[in-house]
Amino acid sequence: MTLKCLFFALLAVVASVPRASAETYPSKPVTIVVPFAPGGATDVLPRLFVERLQAELGQPVVIENVGGAGGTIGMQRVARAAPDGYTIVCGNWTTFVSNGAIMKTSYDVVTDFEPVILLPGNSHVIAAKKDLPASNLAELVAWLKANQDKVSMATAGVGTGGHFGAVLLQNLTHTDFPLVHYRGGGPALADLLAGHVDLTTNQATVFLPHMRDGTVKVFAVLADHRLAQAPDIPTADEAGLPGFHVSNWNGFWAPKGTPKDAIARLNAAVIKVMADPAMTERLVKLTYEIPSAAQLAPEALAALQKAEIEKWWPIIKAAKITGN
Repeated sequence: MTLKCLFFALLAVVASVPRASAETYPSKPVTIVVPFAPGGATDVLPRLFVERLQAELGQPVVIENVGGAGGTIGMQRVARAAPDGYTIVCGNWTTFVSNGAIMKTSYDVVTDFEPVILLPGNSHVIAAKKDLPASNLAELVAWLKANQDKVSMATAGVGTGGHFGAVLLQNLTHTDFPLVHYRGGGPALADLLAGHVDLTTNQATVFLPHMRDGTVKVFAVLADHRLAQAPDIPTADEAGLPGFHVSNWNGFWAPKGTPKDAIARLNAAVIKVMADPAMTERLVKLTYEIPSAAQLAPEALAALQKAEIEKWWPIIKAAKITGN
């Protein structure tokens, strides 16, 4: 064989060997976009996973905060990213449910993303100032109906989970009372502790320390299960108000068209990280609720989002809540 023929033969062999980088995912850093400013609940959660995810994936995992416009700027960034598995978003109920009803966005919260996995979340509880004259949820509902013109219910702001929880409470109890919108859960809690407002809903982690100190009343968990961190608190279903469910659930999504093998790889890595006993213990101490095995498939996250949209969009639109 001449040198020229050998050269072309070697070229043919090289061309026939698939490149590892084209077949092996991941082969470069993975970016997790957080569509909110640093320091918030949605920012803290993925940071808990970063170190272990890097070990599982064998590549750096980078958090990129792209805040603004209620999370829509970061969501747009991911919707327009290359669908290759190297850019994903850590979203939540707000970004993947409520914003689709109250915001005019350049993307579709369902069709422009691929679900990857449901992450740990926080159920809400309903809490009241310590001297409110009700000792359980049934008595609270009766008090609400009798005092609609006097009640003041705090929320962490227009469009927040607490806002929609208050609207759902009004719908379920057929009541109408004023809502006081604050610029965050902190100021709302401060006024509840001071007795300036009567009640509010927010993530359990906000209220449990104050409940144990006796400075607020917590009537029920707004979920279909009790909290491991506070098993004595009944669910709203058990306490007499079925369907009063509000949860700040979180998840990873990728751009539409991301290869299934990349999604499967990410899904498996997150499952392994969550199963680590040290991670489980840390999440539980932070009052996170870890999804069950049946909730961990990408299809389960898609089904959850669909069910939540079907539940909440009519409520949001009937209340004429807008965020633009």
